Amino acid sequence: MIKWFAAVLGSIFFRLPGAILGFIVGSLIDASTSKNSGGFKTVFTQEPKVTPADFELNLLSLSSIVIKADGSVNQTELDYVRRYFVSAYGKERANATFRTFNEIIKNRHVSAPHICMYVNKHTRYPARLQILHFLFGIANADGNVSISEAEEIEKIAGFLRINFRDFESIKAMFFKTGDHAYKILEIEKTATDVEVKKAFRTMAKKYHPDKIQHMDEIHIKGAEAKFKEVQMAYDQIKKERGIN
Repeated sequence: MIKWFAAVLGSIFFRLPGAILGFIVGSLIDASTSKNSGGFKTVFTQEPKVTPADFELNLLSLSSIVIKADGSVNQTELDYVRRYFVSAYGKERANATFRTFNEIIKNRHVSAPHICMYVNKHTRYPARLQILHFLFGIANADGNVSISEAEEIEKIAGFLRINFRDFESIKAMFFKTGDHAYKILEIEKTATDVEVKKAFRTMAKKYHPDKIQHMDEIHIKGAEAKFKEVQMAYDQIKKERGIN
């Protein structure tokens, strides 16, 4: 646990080069939204104004950190983020967010601690768990979560005040090791059958989609994915132990 907090504090002033972020954002913006068709200004006049404090801008900032975590920009990860934002906010809103973010990073550094401080004040814990799941989804978009990506997400989890056992549980949904089912349920292999059943009920309640009904549909789908992972982990342990 001490190492967990030390790693978090060690990245207080994390920042990304503007050129790299510019490339990331440029790859996300849909070329079909041209200046001649209104694009950026049209979205601002037709929809609520996108500001640096908006949730999606902060989510995109955290996404950019994970995308660059392993030292390269993977197109599959960029596509994953774009699909996610378009599904959650629509094409025009997503492009407005990407363009606004591109303007912001010219004058500001992407600071994970600062971003997470804002997110913590404006979101509930279940919503922050969904953010963590989304970040792992980005890292896993190319079929593999690298060590550097996992470490960067762990730092972000610390800033988001995510319980370490909850972090390990979500991480285990993407790292299929021999004991991942137990980690998902946040128990040890030595747990009794009664403890396994109790852990399942606790985790099923924690990750139930109803917890984030106030969020967008795509976030609810993410919660459903976590809920399914909990069920699969429980079924695997029951099968291994012969529990009815």
